[in-house]
Amino acid sequence: MTTLQPSTASDEITIGPDTYRYLPLASILTADEIAAAPYAVRILIENVARRAPASLDAVLARFRGQIAECELPFHPNRIMLHDTTCLPALADFAAMRDSVAELGGDPTLLQPSIPVDLTVDHSVIAEEYGRPDALEANMAHDFRRNSERYRFIKWAERSIDNFGVIPPGTGIIHQVNMESLATAVWVDHATTPPTVHPDVLVATDSHTPMINSIGIVGWGVGGLQGQAAMLGEPVTIQYPTVVGVELTGALRSGVTGTDLALTLTELLRAHGVVDKFVEFHGAGALALGWADRAAVSNMAPEYGATCALFPADEQALRFLALSGRSPEHCELVRHYLDHQQLLRHPDSPTPVYDEHVALDLAEVVPSLAGPRMPHERVALPEVPRSFRAAAPVPAAARGIDPVFGERVPAGPIAVAAITSCTNTANPTLMVQAGLLARRAVAAGLASKPWVKTSLSPGSQVVTGYLAETGLLAALESLGFYTVGFGCMTCIGNSGPLHPRMEELVDEGVVPTAVLSGNRNFPGRVNPRLELGYLGSPPLVVAYALAGTILHDFENDPLGRAADGSPIHLRDLWPSDAEVAEVVARSVRPEQFRANTAAIRTGTTAWQELTGPGGTRFDWDLGSTYIRRPSYLTGLDVEAPTDLSLAGARPFLVLGDNVTTDHISPAGAIPHDSAAAEYLRGFGVRPRDFNQYSTRRSNHEVMLRGAFTNAAVVNRLLEPGTGGTGGWAHTADRSEVLPVYDAAASYRAAGLPLVVFAGRNYGAGSSRDWAAKSQALLGVRAVVAESFERIHRSNLIGMGVLPIQFAAGDSVTDHRFDGTESLTFDGLDRLEVGVNTLTMRVTRPDGSGAEVPVTLRLDTRNEIDYLRHNGTLPYVVRKTLAAGGSVLR
Repeated sequence: MTTLQPSTASDEITIGPDTYRYLPLASILTADEIAAAPYAVRILIENVARRAPASLDAVLARFRGQIAECELPFHPNRIMLHDTTCLPALADFAAMRDSVAELGGDPTLLQPSIPVDLTVDHSVIAEEYGRPDALEANMAHDFRRNSERYRFIKWAERSIDNFGVIPPGTGIIHQVNMESLATAVWVDHATTPPTVHPDVLVATDSHTPMINSIGIVGWGVGGLQGQAAMLGEPVTIQYPTVVGVELTGALRSGVTGTDLALTLTELLRAHGVVDKFVEFHGAGALALGWADRAAVSNMAPEYGATCALFPADEQALRFLALSGRSPEHCELVRHYLDHQQLLRHPDSPTPVYDEHVALDLAEVVPSLAGPRMPHERVALPEVPRSFRAAAPVPAAARGIDPVFGERVPAGPIAVAAITSCTNTANPTLMVQAGLLARRAVAAGLASKPWVKTSLSPGSQVVTGYLAETGLLAALESLGFYTVGFGCMTCIGNSGPLHPRMEELVDEGVVPTAVLSGNRNFPGRVNPRLELGYLGSPPLVVAYALAGTILHDFENDPLGRAADGSPIHLRDLWPSDAEVAEVVARSVRPEQFRANTAAIRTGTTAWQELTGPGGTRFDWDLGSTYIRRPSYLTGLDVEAPTDLSLAGARPFLVLGDNVTTDHISPAGAIPHDSAAAEYLRGFGVRPRDFNQYSTRRSNHEVMLRGAFTNAAVVNRLLEPGTGGTGGWAHTADRSEVLPVYDAAASYRAAGLPLVVFAGRNYGAGSSRDWAAKSQALLGVRAVVAESFERIHRSNLIGMGVLPIQFAAGDSVTDHRFDGTESLTFDGLDRLEVGVNTLTMRVTRPDGSGAEVPVTLRLDTRNEIDYLRHNGTLPYVVRKTLAAGGSVLR
């Protein structure tokens, strides 16, 4: 566990009979400096002073404007992972132990130095729906397919120190974090008296900033960076630019926290907050409830921010009490944060921010986001227009369908899902949806038969209070049965569409999805759906009733009453007062306490699973789920020193907004894919191919899925060349093959590969396999106009160079055709900061060009990772050099 550095100044606070030790900010900063510092910066400075005092002088010099930039080594007190990032991390961990042993070291010394919690929430699929036993049926499918993965987790529980598990069927990582695991103030009993400090964390999911809504600093990191942090490496960032977002006014009646989150996503993406911290202030922020704050902070990766902090205040303290934290702990939180000037009061001075953005909450209107990106906010009346503009050929309404017994309209809703931590953590939104459903049922309305309806909350607390109020039954009457407790539809585990809808898609119908999630990239929700919209839970219910994205809620009724009078959405929408009354009497601390007490128990199926023991994992060579990763075999004691990319070839030229979904898939493994062919070779039946996300501990599957997303278009090829997904020339240019097969020819010829792209390369999920797959394909550099933060970090973690074009330059200015030979000058003299390189382009006819490019390296660790060909080989060699003691 972390301990207070003995050289740092300390003070004590006494609460009742207990005394605690802490490092006072007042011993580091003057009163005026504390008042001027953003709350996030105060927490970062405390962390550096306590955990990395050797770096404090530089951080303070940057804070005071005496230097332009500096590294900030951040030491989290805990780590969180979900299963699709943790399983590969565990495979890496087991393989690192093997490498340490094979190189003569002691593998038992490789242990996490801080607590690590795994939440298993990304594997269950919404296959069964619209029936009372959907939850049990989907969990049975889950354990049948994933029992090998879950036994691997059981091995980790037995073999790895400081490692805990929240089993499948329990909840979603970020909601579990908020409701059960977060402490706001961390108590370290390794000192006498115990040391207290802010609860700070990182997690391997980009939506980790949801925890910022209750004043806790934490953010998402890539799996590789998370693994390094587990082993004692600091999460080193550049001292952050902090954007102050002033919220004024109040939300109008009928406007939801989801509408606010989507509005801020649009606003902040336009302002530009990538790699920055966002901090909310103003009277509107102070009055905003904790649940609405959670939706706003959760969407941070969609607007690009590293953190989205609502400083701790009475709303945060109210949530801690509501969610069942003990009165004693709540008192400790209040006193410690107040002593440290980390608790915001109505009369607290506004900090000094680097940049400013403002929003009047009264201007927010009911909205969706779509049809392709989370920041494409559309006011509700404009949704039909946005769909018509995006759909390739919106089919007209058809005749009476023989299966559904009624006309299927144009723009049919194929999926209506109340899903994800973003909105199911908000009791107001869930009660709103339930009350709307109750009124719809009373009016005789029903969901359209072609709509796949589902409810997948982030916590069992949600179904508890919905059941107690009778609202769960109302939702079920409209088909919104609980299908699981996990990310499900939001992460792409939506399962198949209605069988008839699958046929209609083949016939040219263009359907869409509406979900209360946080991402709607093309093909993410379901591979058959290129278009999708994000919205609040009550609007998800409304669209299930309407059956089409083209419905005009202002003018068109959802149905008619028995007397023939029209029923509009406004007739069903509950008042704010009614919602507030139901929430106040039905959401109580004892529900959260009971859920937290049972959170690590799991289902009977989980309890009956057993796993192997031993320090080193016994790999099964016949496994299709878990294999020793090839990038951690055959390591040498000494690091390679040559970063040269001489003779590299352009392999792919891609456009803007290439997401990690495009690079490394997460959804169902198609039956006609290279990954499916590989699995058939092991005797796996098609119904058990499962998701790419569940097979991320098998590099053979993941490599075959790289760049297979239907939206990937390689601009080095003539339009229409190849099939669906990414294709490329072979090294001898004799063929055009799928990316996996084409890349093999370059590896055989010893030619490094370069991927070129436009803006925002690597947006989306914090998916380390998006970097791992490129590295294993032989990609040594990605040259793009800009990178999303986590993917850039993951590329470096795999030894891949994230190089940027100079401002005003882009790949379209250079007309690559794939025959060029590339060399990058300047890689032999890398340093922290922006490194200026020259990309030398030589064409077969002898002509060429010199292109100025840059490589930004934020920390010395990043240079080390590149020189060791990745984070994991670096950790192995560091363990050997230090005898393991440095990691303890």
